[in-house]
Amino acid sequence: MNTENQVLGLIKLSDYIKAFLAKKPEDHNEDDVDIELLLKRSEIENPWFTVDNQKFALQQWADLLTEENIKNWLGNYSISKISKRVGLILAGNIPLVGFHDVMSVVLSNHIPVIKLSSKDKYMVPFLLKKWNEFSNENVVFEFVEKLENFDAVIATGSNNTARYLEYYFKNHLSIIRKNRTSIAVLKGDETDAELQLLAKDIFQYFGLGCRNVTRIFIPQDFVIDRLFENFLGFQDIINHNKYANNYDYNRAVYLLNQDKFWDNNFVMLKEDDKLFSPLSVINFSRYESLDDVKTFIAENEENIQCVVSKEELGLNAIPFGEAQNPGLDTYADNVDTMKFLELV
Repeated sequence: MNTENQVLGLIKLSDYIKAFLAKKPEDHNEDDVDIELLLKRSEIENPWFTVDNQKFALQQWADLLTEENIKNWLGNYSISKISKRVGLILAGNIPLVGFHDVMSVVLSNHIPVIKLSSKDKYMVPFLLKKWNEFSNENVVFEFVEKLENFDAVIATGSNNTARYLEYYFKNHLSIIRKNRTSIAVLKGDETDAELQLLAKDIFQYFGLGCRNVTRIFIPQDFVIDRLFENFLGFQDIINHNKYANNYDYNRAVYLLNQDKFWDNNFVMLKEDDKLFSPLSVINFSRYESLDDVKTFIAENEENIQCVVSKEELGLNAIPFGEAQNPGLDTYADNVDTMKFLELV
């Protein structure tokens, strides 16, 4: 395999996506219409994958796949001289969430044997087809209904599914990913602009991603209303039927149980120590000492994908608004996929 050709194909793919997203609908050519139909078909079959959210995911990938980014990333790894078959069981919680695994396997000179999520069946195959067209060398991949004849596997599922996967693949080299979520830690002096960026970390993709914030740590004297005021940019989320159903259900449960919660008619805030929160609910807790927060993070490290906060708090966090903009060297469950592929 000539990695240079594969990288060139990715750069052309990036340019192709950018050109499509920059056009107005009336300027679309026949190829553009095909993409739009694919996006709409995905939304019809999986209403969580709105066209806007799919386009957001495409834009993130287009911005990421620059020559500099790709070469800086690949420069940290050795490329296998012998191609192996790597089984991939892809997640489908947010659009294109499995594309990083597919790309990593291809660029490691292995063959991805892909079991698509039933919730994300169209865009990964489309991007692979285009990547292949733009490369001077074939991008080899397979789509399967059941994984067979593979040398290693990367699988993503819920915590319950992971137990089954770990048993099923116990005799294979594997990465088995489980449920994760993300948290935010506020210092208390955040500007409105920073809290509005935090809203993106919470509501993008309806909060379905492992990088979405589901728990917020706030100082003792922080005024809760400041969160609601700065979340208003996402108030239209309640007009999405599936999100609204979750909101109505969780609100009814809290009312029946006489639980205390704060509500602004599209999201609820609940004072709760749990890391994971139901969709449409954000858990929060007040802290006295930052050391308590650091202890919580250390104790829940296996369940936390990322921490969003100000750099000055020293939490090795990412800035507000950047949760859904991971780099090529940012890996799910913080397990280096490329290092794993070197061992295959």
